[in-house]
Order: sequence, then C-alpha cells, then structure tokens
Amino acid sequence: MDLFMKVKMLTVGPIGTNCYILEDDSTRLAAIIDPGDEAPHILEAIEQEGVQVQYILLTHGHYDHTTAVPEVKTALPDAQVYIHEADANGAGGRLFPLASQLDDLKLYGEGDTLSLGNLAIQVLHTPGHSPGSVTLKVGDVLFTGDTLFAGSCGRTDLRGGSYEQIMQSLKRLGLLEGNFHVCPGHEMTSNLERERQTNPFLIEAMQ
Repeated sequence: MDLFMKVKMLTVGPIGTNCYILEDDSTRLAAIIDPGDEAPHILEAIEQEGVQVQYILLTHGHYDHTTAVPEVKTALPDAQVYIHEADANGAGGRLFPLASQLDDLKLYGEGDTLSLGNLAIQVLHTPGHSPGSVTLKVGDVLFTGDTLFAGSCGRTDLRGGSYEQIMQSLKRLGLLEGNFHVCPGHEMTSNLERERQTNPFLIEAMQ
C-alpha cells in the first residue's frame, strides 16, 4: 500500500455494505467511498480520524451504497460527490436516483483521475452489476464495489445488470499487471492474485 495511503473500512446498513475512508496521511485529505447507510457512524469515524473530506465517491448507484449520501453531504458541504453518469438517474427501485437528491452531483467515468493530496484515484468503468459500476484504482488498491468480491462477483439479475458485461469487467481487472489489495462492496477484503487463482467467476472470465 502507498506510503501516504490509509484505508479504514466500516460495515454499514442492513445488508452489510463496506464503506471505506481513503486517506492521504500526509495532507489529511480523505474520500468516503460508498456511504451506504448509518451517516452518524460514518461522520463519527471521520471526526475520529481528524481528516478533511474532499470527495464522496460512489462505485455504483444501488441504495445500499448511496443511502447516507444526502445526510453526509449536508454535514460535509464542501465534499464533492461523484458517480458514473449511467447510474446517476436511477434504474428501477434498487438503483437510487442521486441526481434528484443532490443539486451539485458530479460525474466521472472511464479514464478520469481525481487527485487526493499525493494520491491519484483512477476511474475504471466496470459495468455488469449495474450500467454505471466503476472500480476505483488507487496505488495498489482496487475499490471494486459490487463487481469483484472475494471468491465471487456481483449479481447481474437486477435491472441494468449483464452477465456478459461483468465477465468483461472481471477479465479487465484480472489482466491488470501485478497484485492489488481488493476492497469490495461487501464481505471480506482479498487480493487480486488470490482471486485469479481461486475465484471461479474471475477464472471463467479470463479463459
């Protein structure tokens, strides 16, 4: 992990969503990734860390990853909220329409890079679980949302999901050079080399 990087994981909400606080330790700037629920818990963690939140970043638009965004944004008005355009306006009951919740929602997509102090946050468009799913690549860490899990991958049976697309997204992640810490949207963390060797969906995707 990058010398300046610190990652804190919180598990929030009724189905156990992983919310991450990504920090640049040298500048004390931070990004909240997927504040899915329990805004007071997230804000308390921010206060304990003593960081300034520059971004609220969404890996996709499902409610279990976005529910706390309006409350967190109200408490941290200077934080910029980013989501992929394909998930911004909702798609069915489970894909939360953030664009109608926030006046200044920002969009990011394939190839974009956000600076967080000394850290560079690269956006990889990895659709399949939802049309606007992204993976955030920061140094040797991948925040994979509901695309890649430890030993599994995100479901594709919800509106906007595509098994063919998620297979292409998994292949893309599997072909990244080197090993990476994998920080998924649910369950335990892992690393990419372990997933290449043992994850049946990633193995299938790379064949």
